[in-house]
Amino acid sequence: MSTIPATDSRILVQAAAQACEDKKGADTRILALDPVDSGLADFFLITSASNDRQTLAIADEIELKLKREFGVYPHSVEGRRHAEWILLDYVDFVVHVFLAERRAFYDIERLRKSARPLTPAEFDAELKSALAEKTRAARAKARPAAKKSAAKKAVPAKAAKKAAPKKSAAKKTAKPKAAKKR
Repeated sequence: MSTIPATDSRILVQAAAQACEDKKGADTRILALDPVDSGLADFFLITSASNDRQTLAIADEIELKLKREFGVYPHSVEGRRHAEWILLDYVDFVVHVFLAERRAFYDIERLRKSARPLTPAEFDAELKSALAEKTRAARAKARPAAKKSAAKKAVPAKAAKKAAPKKSAAKKTAKPKAAKKR
């Protein structure tokens, strides 16, 4: 169900988790959902707030940050009126902002047993290693292409060096002829 490349959705989840931390969200967790088990999304971001004003502030901060930095809007937003459980659906990931007692009552982490729970720090480490591996693979692909282009450039350079002495020799011979005509 992915509409955004996997790396990009991970970056968006990371930015949303940072927005939760900025607004003092408690016990922020990221659930990496099993693709076989879940047709909904790739990730759930779950955080808690101590009161309804804080749930609204966290949800607003996530929405604003993703809009400003990435130009991404949620496809739907639920629960904003009561502010006990606000759900932001970004298709590839879903953000759940709970009041602490509502989170304990619904216990989404327990419902998604096949999901792999991660803290934002663990998620960041995984993202950095995935990006580093992707970079290494791209550089490995670029190296053979660079060697081929360097070899192609080297051949014309050798030909130019050989041609240069011939041109200078021709110029030297042209000057004495011009002198004889005078």
